[in-house]
Amino acid sequence: MIPFQNLKVTHESFLRDFLRDLGTLFQSPTPDFIGANSKTVSEFEKAVAEYLGVKHALGVGSGTDALLLALDALGISPGDEVIVPAFGFIATADVVVRLGATPVFVDIDPVTFNIDPAKIEAAITERTRALIPVHLYGQAADMTAIMEIARARNLPVIEDVAQAMGAEHNGRKLGSIGLFGAFSFYPTKNLGAAGDGGLLTTNDDEMARRIRLFRDHGKNTEGVFEVVGYNSRLDSIQARYLHYKLPDLDDSIQDRIENARLYNQLFADTEVEVPAVPEEGLSHSFNLYTIKVRDRDRLQIFLREKEIQSAVYYPYAMPFAPALSRFGHKPGDFPVAEEAARQVLSLPIWPGLKRKEIERVAECVNQFLENNVALTLRR
Repeated sequence: MIPFQNLKVTHESFLRDFLRDLGTLFQSPTPDFIGANSKTVSEFEKAVAEYLGVKHALGVGSGTDALLLALDALGISPGDEVIVPAFGFIATADVVVRLGATPVFVDIDPVTFNIDPAKIEAAITERTRALIPVHLYGQAADMTAIMEIARARNLPVIEDVAQAMGAEHNGRKLGSIGLFGAFSFYPTKNLGAAGDGGLLTTNDDEMARRIRLFRDHGKNTEGVFEVVGYNSRLDSIQARYLHYKLPDLDDSIQDRIENARLYNQLFADTEVEVPAVPEEGLSHSFNLYTIKVRDRDRLQIFLREKEIQSAVYYPYAMPFAPALSRFGHKPGDFPVAEEAARQVLSLPIWPGLKRKEIERVAECVNQFLENNVALTLRR
């Protein structure tokens, strides 16, 4: 069996030291488990801020909470519109809906799967209050073009970096370019926790102050509940675990890039549409290695029969999720996203994946495609 993910290999190198260190947390007479004043969380936040090159890094309960708190800090409310891509995980849009606002979907670029900057301008109205580009699969969105539009229209940008921590755009870490960067520490992310967790980054002091309020029930440093907030705090056990993993993040991304490069070589001269691998830099962190191929569903079944796990991220364009049907979109509104939903398939890419395993996956994909061609010719 070749698993789609193998989290075991990500913590083998430090697990013993981590568990020993964790014991000190339980031995303290005043355990530092959670809270705005957690030393463990603060140390991790400081390390992440330094790594990303930002002024503030603020731990929260999840990546979804990171998006929600950023929007709330901006004052997004009923009647407002927020521009989001038409393809990706539903959290990017459902946080907008939770605040009573309307997600305005924009179709994607067929190569990167990210929001198409050329289509953003037409989606902006007098009610537009923010823009959320997603760095999908680990691929950096075109932040140069996006920020140019945002500055011209005076729109705050929230980067959704859930799948792309560690990746860059023009030498800057993703999450340091927009007003906010929203990160997820879901276990399968580039920097994954042993549970749930998230992070918000910003260089704006006032926005950082608001996030600190919102994540802890609206409580300020004097203990006064200044606003109605949330219970969304990164706990100390997750912060310590993540702090152990942070120094290896760039190396693990490089492993992913090398795996992607090998896949691309093995899929050369086939009908498989592969993601571009950067010649240099980290513009794609390959949290997911996602190909486009016809007859995707039958290919996935074929791989399963060969004991190779794969996954579909995502089986439909976001506007067509039942939860978002109230916005009345119909087939054909987002043709690029809709085609992607029919054709994308993510293959194993995790750090530690062996060369022979990658070769086996590619061999089976190519075998399926060759059989399909032979069947077509016989017909």
